Amino acid sequence: MRCALVDTNVLIGYLDPDDAQHDRAVRGLEETLGKQTTTWPVIAEAAHILGRRGWRFQEALLAMIEGGSLTLAPLTEADAPRIRALMSKYRNRPMDLADATLLRVAERDGIDTIVSLDRDFHVYRAAGIGALKILPRS
Repeated sequence: MRCALVDTNVLIGYLDPDDAQHDRAVRGLEETLGKQTTTWPVIAEAAHILGRRGWRFQEALLAMIEGGSLTLAPLTEADAPRIRALMSKYRNRPMDLADATLLRVAERDGIDTIVSLDRDFHVYRAAGIGALKILPRS
């Protein structure tokens, strides 16, 4: 089954219709084939930002997980060295923890597609994959 990773900004834009990136976020998720996956650090980051906009947005985020439209990729202690190495490699951007976990999962699980509105993923390279396919397409 095909899979696409989902970044923080897409979740925020998708869930908040007043967000400036709402239409792009919706389009990006609509372009995915297969399941949509993210990590707990992405959820924590999105929940923190959405919390400033109101509880209903956080509730909708958690409902995506409960309803199965968004799955969570597991992370363990074994992933920490590579996450740290990625954050060190891209420290001049700088790469945050959420982005590092997404890139780590891409490498580990062979996922070559990400839904992101950040320009950072145009720079990042996943070991064994190279440049990720970024949705939404321009």
